[in-house]
Amino acid sequence: MNRKILASRNLQIQRFFNLDTRAYQEGALSSKVKELLGLVASLVLRCDDCITYHVLRCVEEGVSDAEFFEAFNVSLVAGGSITIPHLRRAVQRLEECRKLNKRHLSRRDVTR
Repeated sequence: MNRKILASRNLQIQRFFNLDTRAYQEGALSSKVKELLGLVASLVLRCDDCITYHVLRCVEEGVSDAEFFEAFNVSLVAGGSITIPHLRRAVQRLEECRKLNKRHLSRRDVTR
């Protein structure tokens, strides 16, 4: 979908997408930390699509379950009890990612 949006060649949209991409690149903070920050913000803002995206990116960045749950706790403290349904969905997405990773890794071991 991003390709279709960017294909519109709208300069302001392209600039925003570029800004968003660059915000998560390595800098004083690692990409891993930045993705965790994005996840916390997404939980507090209660954006399920954003939560899913940042869970996936955090998994790609190697975030441990302990790190996830500390970030989830920060989200809960910052966002309050209204974030609990989104926290549940975030944990569900994380479990789905972990299961897919296990399947992928076990398939890779079989093909070696």
